[in-house]
Amino acid sequence: MTDTVPYRPKPGEIPTDPGVYRFLDADRRVLYVGKAKNLRARLSNYFAPLRTLHERTRRMVTTAASVEWTVVQSDVEALQLEITWINQLHPPFNVRFKDDKSYPYLVVTLGDEAPRAMISRRRGIPGARYFGPYPKVWAVNETLDLLMKLFPIRTCKDSDYRRAMASGKPCFAGQIGKCFGPCSGKVTIEEHRANVDRFVAFMQNQDRRILGDLTRRMQAAAAVQDYESAARRRDELQAATAFFEKSAVVLGEKVDLDVFGIDHDELAAAVHLFIVRSGRVRGVRSWTVDKELDVPLGELVDSVLQNAYGEDLTPPAEVVVPELPDDAAAVEDWLAGLAGRKVRLRAAQRGDKAALLDTASQNARQALMLYKTRRSADFTTRSRALEDIQEALGMADAPLRIECFDVSHLSGTNIVASMVVFEDGLPRKDEYRRFTIPNSTDDTDSIHQVLTRRLAYLARPDAGTSDGGTADTADSASAADGVTGAEADAAASERRKKFAYRPNLLVVDGGEPQVAAAARALEESGVEGIYLCGIAKRLEEIWTPEADFPVILPRNSDALFLFQRVRDEAHRFAITHQRQRRKRDIGTVLSDIPGLGPTRVKELLKHFGSVTRLRGASEADIAEVKGIGPALATTIHAHLHADGVSAPR
Repeated sequence: MTDTVPYRPKPGEIPTDPGVYRFLDADRRVLYVGKAKNLRARLSNYFAPLRTLHERTRRMVTTAASVEWTVVQSDVEALQLEITWINQLHPPFNVRFKDDKSYPYLVVTLGDEAPRAMISRRRGIPGARYFGPYPKVWAVNETLDLLMKLFPIRTCKDSDYRRAMASGKPCFAGQIGKCFGPCSGKVTIEEHRANVDRFVAFMQNQDRRILGDLTRRMQAAAAVQDYESAARRRDELQAATAFFEKSAVVLGEKVDLDVFGIDHDELAAAVHLFIVRSGRVRGVRSWTVDKELDVPLGELVDSVLQNAYGEDLTPPAEVVVPELPDDAAAVEDWLAGLAGRKVRLRAAQRGDKAALLDTASQNARQALMLYKTRRSADFTTRSRALEDIQEALGMADAPLRIECFDVSHLSGTNIVASMVVFEDGLPRKDEYRRFTIPNSTDDTDSIHQVLTRRLAYLARPDAGTSDGGTADTADSASAADGVTGAEADAAASERRKKFAYRPNLLVVDGGEPQVAAAARALEESGVEGIYLCGIAKRLEEIWTPEADFPVILPRNSDALFLFQRVRDEAHRFAITHQRQRRKRDIGTVLSDIPGLGPTRVKELLKHFGSVTRLRGASEADIAEVKGIGPALATTIHAHLHADGVSAPR
């Protein structure tokens, strides 16, 4: 592998001005578009030695055949040009946004002769004014019903309106009191337009002073005994009060801002947006992002803002994000150009805005988890993933049963391992297994031990675990009190039967060393016909035995997504087992010591982490734990060393 790509520009050729750069392949297709304050400084990062580049960046620059740049006058111009080219060219290595929902909006068709208020998911209606988006259709329906009592304007379809105006008879919605357009005969087109203007002004400002105005008008009508008008004002006051109660106050009444919560991993990101107007959450929006390059959070925020604002959403005076991009000042100027006023970009650290950002981020985490779950549950997607894995690893058949192994320890102590099972791309939690590893030199030795013990069931289906170890079962598989010996034997026999099922593919969490250790265990077992690979977390590379280079799967492929899910599930299961054992070990050892209750045991666990570390602690160290004095520390130390077990060195 050469140090860098052959098309690297010569020193001094790249200007130091702000600009936009494009990586192109041999067919002149644009692969990636980026911007920079200093083109030379930015592009030099891509032309560093290839071995030092992140895997995804290395794949992009090696796929490209040339690089071009365009110099502009300022950072803002660079940002605008970058947005334009990304929207026009759709480069495959740029962040790709996928909004899997169409959100309902409250729309006012200001371009019509008699403007209409309606609910629509379609954007781009000429001359229309949009309010929202709303999370659910019922939410915008309730809002519209309340507002029609305050601002009676047309809601009927255009065809019904034209028919009613031609015939002189109100439309059906007008006859039942659901439409208040000119066809009703109660208002002229000019009066209706004035009502529409009042409605739009209210939706823009949502001034609570309307409550006081309606109250005064109701009381004035009642004072002159105009009870019919007073009743109408009362109904309008109730509708206005209900409208303001529909959206909870989250900030001061004069605060307008947008809050972006973002959660991301190596492959995807989820964005959750709170649209806050007059201190209330007036709309929400959520979408997912496919990441071809592993961009940092600041750069991701930059892309999120570029795609969030457009015809249907104008930036408010303040935009809250989890992290400021490097060119925050240029982004603020660009947003100000869209809004026609100054826009402040900030990362909230404390206070009410930070709390709202935390809520948005929590929603983003849930959205990302839901996106992954839905993607995993789709049969077509799972089938494609298994076929891609078969092709990438050169397997004879698709890996219908995958077993993945991970090792967890606490600074080299309390070593455990996990085995998770996926069949047809879905987890089989009833067949998960846990391993306790008494002694090990390192992770590769642990992997070798675990694979040796697991493969013993395939070499000798009636055998127990080798090396004197134990293969613990899943959460629900431990024997319970009151179970007879015969029942326990039957349950153990059933577990051994499941444990003897033959996998198509063994996966270990790690790179070349872990795969080599697993391959050695597989060879020693004598079991044949099982494929093996490992997934290295840092670069998401797939390593196979005796391979000089890893298998690189496309970043957004379903195959890599399945590998990641299997690996993450094995890691979660191992960590859970390790924590449970740690708590159980400390609880068992300390439960008989006088003066130690659950609270103090919890503090000891929090402070030392394991019985091994606690045994190695001196009386003075133990006495430093919250709630443990010198006298109790002496008792604990004596109890732990009463069995003659020396403290580890």
